Amino acid sequence: MKILYVAMAHEYGDPALGPSFEEMNFRSSLELSGHELVPFDFKARETAVGRRRMNKELVEIAADTRPDLAFFFLFEEEISPRTIRSVAVEGMTTTLNWFADDHWRFDDFSSRYAPALDWIVTTDHDAVQRYEALGHRGVILSQWACNTYAYKPTGQVFSHDVTFVGQPHGDRRDVIDRLTRAGIRAECWGHGWPGGRIEHDAMVAVFSTSRINLNLSNSSTPETGLRHRLGALARGRRAETTPRRSQIKGRTFEVPGCGGFLLTDSVPYLEHYFEPGREVGVYDGADDLVGQITYWLEHDEERAAVAEAGYRRVMVEHTYDRRFESIFARTGLG
Repeated sequence: MKILYVAMAHEYGDPALGPSFEEMNFRSSLELSGHELVPFDFKARETAVGRRRMNKELVEIAADTRPDLAFFFLFEEEISPRTIRSVAVEGMTTTLNWFADDHWRFDDFSSRYAPALDWIVTTDHDAVQRYEALGHRGVILSQWACNTYAYKPTGQVFSHDVTFVGQPHGDRRDVIDRLTRAGIRAECWGHGWPGGRIEHDAMVAVFSTSRINLNLSNSSTPETGLRHRLGALARGRRAETTPRRSQIKGRTFEVPGCGGFLLTDSVPYLEHYFEPGREVGVYDGADDLVGQITYWLEHDEERAAVAEAGYRRVMVEHTYDRRFESIFARTGLG
């Protein structure tokens, strides 16, 4: 299938920050599974020629290539709803956007873009009815997954006890401090931690060689100070001013996909994808996290069995190949 792939290649559109999530997961999965992609990095083009010209270029490319599908992974408001409608008309194509943050961006973002799209993919179970209440009938509930082309077991021996990869959003620093006070050393990587950002291959190795990989919630109330707002604006985002709901994240599938043991916070609908305690470890609050880490570090065989069961579940059900196969079947393009 020919896909006009409209997404950023770099995190926040900044090459210095490395490949974006969508570049590492969506694009590589789509290309390596056999689809023909016509990539359009809207953030790079906006930087180069300005927003108005970038929108015009996107419509022109759609008209020239006539893709079977225009696949969007929108960021902020770089691409207008009007442009999306023009892509559909001029390219004679179906439009679809994967909305990543409906748990907290539905009212001020997703709901405004929905009418311009033929199809909507959401990872938020509760958003489905909200889209339908708007009169949209092309809503597909999907979920994050594991890109098996980029995440896989390394076969190396354990070299870490407890690790976390991700930025120190919300109360994550407090959680790590709580572990430290309990005598648990957690190694952390990501922009904002002393360890800094970790490259992809090194991250995969961490997932495979950690006895416990943490997945920490970022659902706490966001900071609203001036420094936070200015930092968000510098990255091209609005500062958040309302609490985030806990949600399933990509790590939930990537760690088991690398053969690693995942200890994740208890989030709504997790049981739809894994059996807690048998395929992933689950904790509820910082105090329980301390107890869970202590338990799993002392039970090597049980921990290994959970990691193996989680890996098998991911390979059978939770890969991006399977996600896209299901999505495209729903659109009639599969």
